[in-house]
Amino acid sequence: MIKKEHCSLLLHNTFGIDVTAHCLFEYDSIDELCQLISNGCITTPYLHIGGGSNLLFTKDYEGVILHSRIKGIELLEESAESVLLRVGAGVVWDDFVAHCVAHGWYGAENLSIIPGEVGASAVQNIGAYGVEVKDLIVSVETVNMRGEITSYPVEACGYAYRDSLFKQAAMRDLFVTHVCFRLSKIEHYTLDYGTILQELERYPETSLATVRQAIISIRDSKLPDPHVVGNAGSFFMNPVVLRAQFEALQVLYPRMPFYEIGADKVKIPAGWMIDQCGWKGKAMGGAAVHDKQALVLVNRGGATGADVIALSDAIRASVYNKFGVHIYPEVNII
Repeated sequence: MIKKEHCSLLLHNTFGIDVTAHCLFEYDSIDELCQLISNGCITTPYLHIGGGSNLLFTKDYEGVILHSRIKGIELLEESAESVLLRVGAGVVWDDFVAHCVAHGWYGAENLSIIPGEVGASAVQNIGAYGVEVKDLIVSVETVNMRGEITSYPVEACGYAYRDSLFKQAAMRDLFVTHVCFRLSKIEHYTLDYGTILQELERYPETSLATVRQAIISIRDSKLPDPHVVGNAGSFFMNPVVLRAQFEALQVLYPRMPFYEIGADKVKIPAGWMIDQCGWKGKAMGGAAVHDKQALVLVNRGGATGADVIALSDAIRASVYNKFGVHIYPEVNII
């Protein structure tokens, strides 16, 4: 276990916002977490973080920051068709994806190089290129502030687009310790999203390894490396609108990209709308819109949380004024 007082969070958020926390605890096991709870170390306010890849700190955090370092990828079951894995919340998400690909297990490859950790993936319901992590999750194991251990089957996790039961205010005393995933051993891919098929034409065959590499190449061409330029990936969620509203917009913007969501709803790429409003590459203070992907806000150096919020608010207002569609941050604003 590690305890740090008056700790800088600069290395605990990929936006690179230089703020401090009153206290930071990093624990390596369920027993250590339960010890923190029983000893009264977790006082209000507290915040549990993963890799900090989906956070925007707007000021110093006058409370306790918790971070899991629970590792391990355990094979629980294996059949001719699938494997069941139990993965520690502190495992780096892309390390898990790479592990699955290396072992010939299908399902996670489209989620390659999404930053963050396994525990946060289950809270956020991360997704990319037609796949969401809920499609792989079997159950989520938690500890609450009374030290009680509970496993939630996926059906009880309330998963929706970038949402889950664990994001609700009433569930803030739950800490994810492990996530159980089922991966397939039967060859199958999700390729009909974005430019995956086009990218795969560069490779001699379609395999887990080439699909992973294609996804990495696509993301690298669009998204800045947070180790180089501070960012939290996609800052906004893609809005889902009623079909009638979409059809009215389609008359005005025939080339508007879209994805069908059931019979009566349509998802519109927020990045496309932001780009149409002329924001790509534009800056306000220390924050800017990435010049290759309008969905990403970046820290040009020395940005504050207030800089990023001001830019976000201006973008949201212009998108609504032009399209009549509200867009909302995917990033958790602290």
